[in-house]
Amino acid sequence: MASGVTAGGVAAGGVAAGAVQAGGATEEGATGGAAGPAAYKPAASRTAAFRAMAAGAAAAGARLLLGLLVAGLLWEGAVIAFGIRPAYLPRLSTVLAAIAATPGAYFDGFMRTLAETLIGFAAGTAVGVLNGVAFFRWPALRDMLFPVFVVSQTIPVIAFGALVVLWFGNTLLAKAVIAFYLTFFPVTVNTLLGLQSVDPAQVALLRSFGASRGSILRRLQLPAALPQVFVALRLGASLSLVGAIVGEWFGDTTGLGVLLLQAMYAENVVGLWAAILCAAALGTGFYAAVAEAERRLVFWGQEG
Repeated sequence: MASGVTAGGVAAGGVAAGAVQAGGATEEGATGGAAGPAAYKPAASRTAAFRAMAAGAAAAGARLLLGLLVAGLLWEGAVIAFGIRPAYLPRLSTVLAAIAATPGAYFDGFMRTLAETLIGFAAGTAVGVLNGVAFFRWPALRDMLFPVFVVSQTIPVIAFGALVVLWFGNTLLAKAVIAFYLTFFPVTVNTLLGLQSVDPAQVALLRSFGASRGSILRRLQLPAALPQVFVALRLGASLSLVGAIVGEWFGDTTGLGVLLLQAMYAENVVGLWAAILCAAALGTGFYAAVAEAERRLVFWGQEG
């Protein structure tokens, strides 16, 4: 009898709990109309943020194009106004006409150098970030290997490039390795510096909540190191291009470095400036892409 009463009480309690849940659902449904507009605010905020980012990118692109236009007009006007001999500085219109006369050669060279640069840059970024994290986590490893990295950077790129070409031949991989060589070290250094700059109090706070070392690295330390990492990536965008072009000087059939050498040996000043202009366009575009990625990913570091 007692057990039956108890069971009934439990059942009643269950019904009461169900009523409470139903009431909660009813109350939530009743207030849903009032909470509805608020629920749309995050989506609206995301849309506004996306539009702001798109507007910022468009404004940056417009400023870049305006700067290039002004530089082009100054180049053309200075040659005409000061009567500069074409052997020193040809007119910009003449250089552009030379590119338009043989667009295939310049396009193929541009794309080959771009591929070498991107492969070397991507590999250098990945290895540099991993090195920085490893040196931060294991100081003994840093003390052992970091001096070796420093010594490796004192080797002239010409000498290192010759060795790489002997090892890998005149292939795309050889040029990418040289681009990698110039990229990974600054990324390693800046990743390490960024990780070391994290406030220990913030780390201690996360540990007090039971966060693991891996979680702290992913959620605090790596995001905090991103501004420093992107400083190195902007530098690496230029250095990787230099490495790719230098690698092409050791022998290749296509690439901006090949066009530079061919124009130099033929004493073709217009062709030389055409290759320089293509290299400048590639470097500027690559740097702008890295800067735009930084603006999107490190949004908390932006002003205004």
